[in-house]
Amino acid sequence: MPETAPPQHLPAPPDLARLRAELAGCRHCAARFAATATAHAPRPVMQGLPSARLLVAGQAPGKRVHASGLPFDDPSGDRLRGWMGVDRETFYDPARIAILPMAFCFPGYDAKGADLPPPKDCAALWRARLLGAFPAVDLVLCIGQYAQAWHLGRARRQSLTETVRNWREHLPGALPLPHPSWRNSGWLRRNPWFEEEVVPWLRTAVAARL
Repeated sequence: MPETAPPQHLPAPPDLARLRAELAGCRHCAARFAATATAHAPRPVMQGLPSARLLVAGQAPGKRVHASGLPFDDPSGDRLRGWMGVDRETFYDPARIAILPMAFCFPGYDAKGADLPPPKDCAALWRARLLGAFPAVDLVLCIGQYAQAWHLGRARRQSLTETVRNWREHLPGALPLPHPSWRNSGWLRRNPWFEEEVVPWLRTAVAARL
């Protein structure tokens, strides 16, 4: 069970409530997931109410998030919350922070135990429709190459490192970030400018929107 349950708020407006219900029932990738090494069923995970000003655009839920149903309920989430300067209670407040990954379900593992990429079908089916339900968002945290490809388009650089290094180019509406996975610990050591320059700006921007 997660350490902190999401706080209770007023019901979402009917249009968002309808979209969430449709998403919860989506089985478009059921056969694809059943054929993975994990042989799991779809379980879409998202968070947000229309009042949210901050959007976290991640990659896809991992296995632990698939089990809990709570986005970023894992060590990656701990690191991301540290970058943002928020605690779990604040992070899981849907009235202030929306979380829409590029794929809403855990993609599964391949035969070697490696993460499969987010299915492109998911973004094509759902992303534009759901983004329209969050009119107050004025800053998108684009986490990883998939989110950067969608939200930054041709403005992104050839590599994730160069995209993040030139983060000021995408302000004020978007901020490219590396994925907070433990697998990127080496990247963070090789690029100390990220925690010296980007993280302080991020914390200030998040605080201003909360």
